[in-house]
Amino acid sequence: MTARPKVIAAVLAGGVGARMGAPSPKQLLPLEGRPIIEHSVAAFEACPDVDEIVVLMVDTHVGRVEDLVAEAGFTKVSRVLPGGATRTETSNAALEAMSAASDDDLALLHDAARPLVRPATASACVEALGEAGAVGVAVPAGDTVVRITPGRTGGEAIADVPPRGELRRMQTPQGFRLGVARRAYALAMADPGLVATDDCGVVLRYLPEEEVRIVPGDESNIKVTNPGDVEVAEALLRRARARAAVTGAA
Repeated sequence: MTARPKVIAAVLAGGVGARMGAPSPKQLLPLEGRPIIEHSVAAFEACPDVDEIVVLMVDTHVGRVEDLVAEAGFTKVSRVLPGGATRTETSNAALEAMSAASDDDLALLHDAARPLVRPATASACVEALGEAGAVGVAVPAGDTVVRITPGRTGGEAIADVPPRGELRRMQTPQGFRLGVARRAYALAMADPGLVATDDCGVVLRYLPEEEVRIVPGDESNIKVTNPGDVEVAEALLRRARARAAVTGAA
């Protein structure tokens, strides 16, 4: 009988979150009494399909997150490591931290600033990786999205309106068979013109023959980026608890 692949989740917190205007990284801001990053790690700790968790943190705060992990009693976290200067470098560092795993094992890469991710979403990614080499969590675009071009007399003008039904807003985690992610990142890190905003984009650009499967996301899986997002996340948490209480009562 073939053993199932090992599943390693990487919680990525390499950025400082300058747009929040806070004195410490946004991943350490409190969300209902716990740091944002603790909520993110807890989701993968609770996911039965995840075997191991590595955390990538701003280098000056690695020690603080190590203490947080110990105090929270997370048993799946194997290491807290420094992240890179960019998201791409942080993802690459996460993949390097998985060097002992085989190409057939699975990696889930998640933004630490998405504290409301559900364990079920991680499990859905793992299931989809049974058929695809790469998967991305996404939700439908609720607004009309336009492509712009410079206006004839200045400013911007609409160049094109893509069909909304074909558009999705990407979330995390994004999942990969490790062999796929390793090949894509080897090419990406050797490219001096690399521009990437997410990990699925790296695979799509450097391994165009590799299908990137979509896994349905959840509107509550927001990214804490701007001032005010913490309050929105707290409201979503309260709503989720209220729904859970009603379901439990029923």
